[in-house]
Amino acid sequence: MNFLAHLYLSGDDTEVMVGNFMADFVKGKIMPAHYPPGVRFGIDLHRSIDAFTDRHPVVKTSKKRLWEKYRHYAGVIVDMYYDHFLSSKWNMFHNEPLPSYSVQVYQILDEQKSIMPERLKGILPHMIRGNWLLGYGSIEGIGQALSGMSRRTPFDSKMDEATNELRENYEAFQNEFLTFFPELREHANDMLMART
Repeated sequence: MNFLAHLYLSGDDTEVMVGNFMADFVKGKIMPAHYPPGVRFGIDLHRSIDAFTDRHPVVKTSKKRLWEKYRHYAGVIVDMYYDHFLSSKWNMFHNEPLPSYSVQVYQILDEQKSIMPERLKGILPHMIRGNWLLGYGSIEGIGQALSGMSRRTPFDSKMDEATNELRENYEAFQNEFLTFFPELREHANDMLMART
């Protein structure tokens, strides 16, 4: 899961951050009424981010490079690659160092876990203990995340092998991320500004 990008694109609102973080685990178009408004907005923001990403021509270029081997998992892998570049290039996008940002985010998520879907409640302790957000910054860390996702897929996704393509095409994927991500950030910021 490309958690880092979704958390970062939430801005400073903790409810929006929680909603954006948990959106992949909330199914259906009708959102449960017991979620606070900020959480519901965060879920909507997450879905808008995903739609913007899926339509973007630069992302399509990244996915095309992986399509022959990984098929419909190519998009998931590209999301993870992009989280790797966000983590490794963090100081380009945020003034606070990633280690301290991660600690604050983990605390926010842990404090709000009571409203999260059960499956995510099970994942969160592993995420905090393994410090995934910081780990995404290394190829080894992103490889561990992809291997874990590969074990949980019902089909042979081969995601556990995807660091090979990252290493082989590192500069191309990085350049695509650096082209795409500022546009995605602007899209998310427009939604956040419209809300206020």
